[in-house]
Amino acid sequence: MDVPSFLHLLLLERGSHQLSCRLWSIMQPRCAVSVCHVLMLVLCLSATEDFDWTRNNHGSFYYGTFPAGFSWGAGGSAYQTEGAWDKDGKGLSIWDVFSHKKGKIQLNDTGDSSCEGYYKIKDDISLMKDLRLNHYRFSIAWPRIIPTGVKSDHVNEKGIQYYDELIDHLLESNITPIVTLYHWDLPQVLQEKYGGWQNISMVNHFNDFANLCFEKFGNRVKHWITFNNPWSVAVEGYETGEHAPGMRLRGTGAYRAAHHIIKAHAKVWHTYDTQWREKQKGLVGISLSGDWGEPVDISNQKDIEAAERYVQFYLGWFATPIFHGDYPQVMKDFVGRKSVQQGLGTSRLPTFSPQEKSYIKGTCDFLGIGHFTTRYITHRNDPPGRSSNSYFTDRDLAELVDPRWPDPGSEWLYSVPWGFRRLLNFVKTQYGNPNIYVTENGVSEKMMCTELCDEWRIQYYKDYINEMLKAIRDGVNVKGYTAWSLLDKFEWDEGYSERFGLYYVDFRNKNKPRYPKASVQFYKRVISSNGFPNQREVENWKRKAVEMCSSSNQLLAADPLTSHMEMVTEIVVPTVCTLSILISAVLLMFLLRRRN
Repeated sequence: MDVPSFLHLLLLERGSHQLSCRLWSIMQPRCAVSVCHVLMLVLCLSATEDFDWTRNNHGSFYYGTFPAGFSWGAGGSAYQTEGAWDKDGKGLSIWDVFSHKKGKIQLNDTGDSSCEGYYKIKDDISLMKDLRLNHYRFSIAWPRIIPTGVKSDHVNEKGIQYYDELIDHLLESNITPIVTLYHWDLPQVLQEKYGGWQNISMVNHFNDFANLCFEKFGNRVKHWITFNNPWSVAVEGYETGEHAPGMRLRGTGAYRAAHHIIKAHAKVWHTYDTQWREKQKGLVGISLSGDWGEPVDISNQKDIEAAERYVQFYLGWFATPIFHGDYPQVMKDFVGRKSVQQGLGTSRLPTFSPQEKSYIKGTCDFLGIGHFTTRYITHRNDPPGRSSNSYFTDRDLAELVDPRWPDPGSEWLYSVPWGFRRLLNFVKTQYGNPNIYVTENGVSEKMMCTELCDEWRIQYYKDYINEMLKAIRDGVNVKGYTAWSLLDKFEWDEGYSERFGLYYVDFRNKNKPRYPKASVQFYKRVISSNGFPNQREVENWKRKAVEMCSSSNQLLAADPLTSHMEMVTEIVVPTVCTLSILISAVLLMFLLRRRN
């Protein structure tokens, strides 16, 4: 997309009003940026009738329903929910090894048992039936099927039996399985022997694994996702080392890993296309995550370009090769120029041959989109240097947030619903309006108290789902939505300190009981109504959901199996937790002063 069209996309919804906005840099979350921008927002008319943003603003809500056949679901992933990390012949994954290293995970948590989903297929499917889900998104653990990652070594039949049972029970309950082949749990042997996604050999090993899955499950599974959020695999696994396998190859590791992942995706798509599609009649896509990037100053050309650069370095890094055959031009230009300035003979961003470009282009039957939040973006010069080169400095930008945005959980996750609609329209414009499944969307909480009355999650889902509905009215081909996630689960380097689930899981109880949060009742109503029928009814949903969770909170607090948790007898809200901590601190200070 050229800059004028990108500017056009940004201006359409704003309307002719002024917005004064204080911004905080997420690079320095505790320090306010000493700048205040007054953004003059210019009214533009859309060039296409199906993309008229002038009728909506950030605060508007559209009451209406989704198209007939729209698919509603929820999701999870193998390592985050299954547990049984060393049972029934499963091999080690990179996350098994990484989480067992002290200091890598918050409170040294591991996914060894997580939700014990491996033993709770029927229980969890009953939760899905109660929600009235149309689909459930889960992943297959590569080392549970092929313990070493090398198909010729050994295939674990017990692993295949487990996924057979899960798929069969879903279908018996009229729930469509949407299956992810790679949700980050690479077999450890492949990491130790080859260096994981740094090595081109992963392409063939992954293809062998995918082909086995098509053979064993493809007669029942019709929606396949090759990779979940490869951005995190590449950047957090091989650039920053925050995620498994924990490698810190600044400036090169992420680009090399992504290059091989894109090739692996394309090979698996072609394998399905040539060997299985005619018989099984399924679809193969990929799930890409992307935050929206909004210019800090809409009148500043450099900020406008930086905002597009942010999206291209994030979503476009993978989507552009898959839809157009090569990396975004802005990535090639920026990484190439900085590589030259660093004295390197070639760009740190790898290149595709003409044959590879042709082979990769068009390998997507549908596009999965994972989206959680938005950033304000401003231009920033990051001078090149051998010691400072990285994926992040290659972009020449700074990420900012508005402190007024709600942030109930993860420090990176602010609720900014209007960015979702913009991102979906960006995908429509950039990639020829592909069929889209929203594969991840949700919000976390981070608190010490037991909390089932998650009103902030209800608000998040209400607003984000509504922006998706507006995008569909714009002409974006969104076919389904996956709430993230069905259960509280292991949250990677954050361990169990953050909770995304519709259902609360008591991780300290060996039985891992599940309790519905208020958002379960609200989401169930959205699904049953296929949208938002009218204001009165939608407001009634929220009121009833909160009323029901009040009594559930009391039961949970009184449960002897959860006696370790806060004993509450009425609705517990974050304010109560914070107030209790503050009062305790004041009393402690008072007692210490008296002793002195």
